[in-house]
Amino acid sequence: MATVNPQGDRSDTEQPVGELVQRASQQLSQLVRDEMRLAQAEMARKGRQFGFGSGLFGGAGLVGALALQALAATVIATLALTLPVWASALIVTGALAVIAVALAVAAKRQISKATPPVPEQTIGSVKADAAEIREKAHR
Repeated sequence: MATVNPQGDRSDTEQPVGELVQRASQQLSQLVRDEMRLAQAEMARKGRQFGFGSGLFGGAGLVGALALQALAATVIATLALTLPVWASALIVTGALAVIAVALAVAAKRQISKATPPVPEQTIGSVKADAAEIREKAHR
């Protein structure tokens, strides 16, 4: 005889196997959908980080090109004019080079946060879920 709890449901130990399998199937489907949403969100976050880091590398390249132009102007100024002009041009070149290095370091940091481009948290969560399901299936 089946025992009914106050809510009118049977206890898990007394439900027919078919009901339990159906409920497990529904829960597994929901779990897979949730894991897919988690993977999508994680990949979107990594994509934004990668894009930001790439933009910083672009900025570093632009400032680096300006530094090379300033260096050329410095060489010309050194050959054509007196000390104060080339000294000021050299200072500008150095400042642009420092900015380029700072942008490149910031870009490298951003891109390293986004690599490898796989949803690591979701993969770990799926592995944990699979291990738990295997453990409960063996009981």
